[in-house]
Amino acid sequence: MPYLMGGFPDVETSGKVGAACVEAGADLLELGIPFSDPLADGPVIHAAGTHALAAGVTPGDVLGVCEALADRVPVVLMVYANLVLAGGAEAFVDRAAGAGAAGLIVPDLPHDEAGEVRAACDARGLALVPLVAPTTTPERLREVGEDARGFVYTVSLTGTTGERDELPPELAGTVERVRAATTVPVAVGFGIARAEQARQVAELADGVIVGSRLVRAAGEGGPRAVGEIVAELAAALR
Repeated sequence: MPYLMGGFPDVETSGKVGAACVEAGADLLELGIPFSDPLADGPVIHAAGTHALAAGVTPGDVLGVCEALADRVPVVLMVYANLVLAGGAEAFVDRAAGAGAAGLIVPDLPHDEAGEVRAACDARGLALVPLVAPTTTPERLREVGEDARGFVYTVSLTGTTGERDELPPELAGTVERVRAATTVPVAVGFGIARAEQARQVAELADGVIVGSRLVRAAGEGGPRAVGEIVAELAAALR
């Protein structure tokens, strides 16, 4: 599952980046909506979102990118809670569903406060995908796993997104704990950048999420550069 920042480096090109991911072997896409205070994002994705906001990119622009891609692969929107709740959860979910989104990832929405958004997503056939981390307690993991829709986004390490030289040694144990707590697939993100890392993660989990390396490539080389990396990652998983 490649991640792309909607509106980066511009709206039209971000759509082409998504198309390049699909053509190179992506099974689904994570499409970020830029936000001014992206607490889960490392420097590369944060900078991309800041660039998009400075250029005037709106959630509506990103939903347009979603709509253009959603008939090719499932698109899961990565969006911060303020953008979802500002005009009402139902209204945002209606817009997302209208754009063909398959689900939402809302990293700063606590599980205890997610009921309204989850109900709105359930009503419109979208998956509210939860996140868990190595530090998630067994009790909370059990609660999250029972309410999970689509898949569980398993954060590989503590901290923000970004490329890492090595996978955390405790990752296998983290994935095992998540699997035991849910019946939906388990996908792993944060810190995965190279084909060998993707292959190692795929031996443990059902899904592999790659973000910062692809966002960096989108800024440096555009859709072609992103497509080459996604093809390399997809080949490693095969």
